[in-house]
Amino acid sequence: MTRETTDILIAGAGIAGLTAAACFGQAGYSVTLAAPRPPSRDKTEGDQRSTAFLDPATALFSQAGLWDALAPHAQPLQELHITDTTGWPPKIRDTRAFRSEAPGTPPLAQNLMNWRIADVLLNALESLPNVTLHWGAGFASMVTREREALLRLTDGTSLRARLVIGADGRSSTVREAAGIEAEISRFGQKALAFTVTHPEPHSNISTEVYNQGGPFTLIPLPDSAGQAQSAVVWMTPGPETLRLQALDDAAFSAKASTRSAGLLGPLTLASRRALFPIITLRAKALTAQRTALIAEAAHVIPPIGAQGLNTSLNDLAALLGSATPDTLGSRQHLDAYEKSRARDVAARVAAIGFYNRLTRSGLPPLQSLRLSGLKVVADLPPLRRAVMRAGMGG
Repeated sequence: MTRETTDILIAGAGIAGLTAAACFGQAGYSVTLAAPRPPSRDKTEGDQRSTAFLDPATALFSQAGLWDALAPHAQPLQELHITDTTGWPPKIRDTRAFRSEAPGTPPLAQNLMNWRIADVLLNALESLPNVTLHWGAGFASMVTREREALLRLTDGTSLRARLVIGADGRSSTVREAAGIEAEISRFGQKALAFTVTHPEPHSNISTEVYNQGGPFTLIPLPDSAGQAQSAVVWMTPGPETLRLQALDDAAFSAKASTRSAGLLGPLTLASRRALFPIITLRAKALTAQRTALIAEAAHVIPPIGAQGLNTSLNDLAALLGSATPDTLGSRQHLDAYEKSRARDVAARVAAIGFYNRLTRSGLPPLQSLRLSGLKVVADLPPLRRAVMRAGMGG
């Protein structure tokens, strides 16, 4: 049997998989990325979520020569506001601001639409001669040896690779083939992701509005045709999310405006609504022989505090940083990756999962605890700095 040879096989074409292909390709490795289909580059049909990239992520993109192409589409986020509300319609009880305390420092994050990120990354990958984009086939199976992995894709293609990267999502076939189990917690929540326009400027402030069911998060985007706009992630119990999804645009906009506590004025839906379930997932190991898991194949975190994709890109930075041409995919390489990421991943999955359970509750005692915790974190400078440092990837 004839097998194609590649340094790295990446399964999955989400943002993490595309970024991994670009970063390893720019580093000089031969890369094959396999996925059933490419992500949509279209504003209407593409991924309606946005990602607020923290400093480690923008540093990774800069290292790979990608940030110059992403930067024109980014909206700087200067502050994060946490607004606590109660009742319906929601009444604001308190707001706390988190911002860099040093004058002249860069923004806390840079926000981009996911469909736009995919477009930029695909453009970059299509220009790299050592990267092969194998569309129409996913990962099927593998046999690993000390020096290589023998792979088969769903279209029958056979390959040999020094490293297999599983970036194929929460139902990862690479994780299953490697025999790695995962711990999953379900919250009975779903989230809607969409874009809105609004009359009030967002002032480069990202705001998480808490009431019950989960946060309603407004993330600034660049103006569109002279109108201020923001990306929204709205977490609610599953049945309520389905009911909201079924509303017509006008009724949905009115509900979203009420849930936002009117912070930016009336909201007008400006995109389709994407729906996805809220869970936490943590793989019990990040590596196996000749195999590394990254992103949602390794961990899934609720969309709170910009931790999801940023944690995934921290995985990639560690996997790339611990590789050399001689050790790629070796036990030495994979042990270094596991050691650098396992503790951080476990801590973030646990912390964000606990925080989500607390903030989704409509019970008055837990809502009071939520408000008290917000005040303690925001009003004690050492604790505020520690939380911000952790949130920013430290």
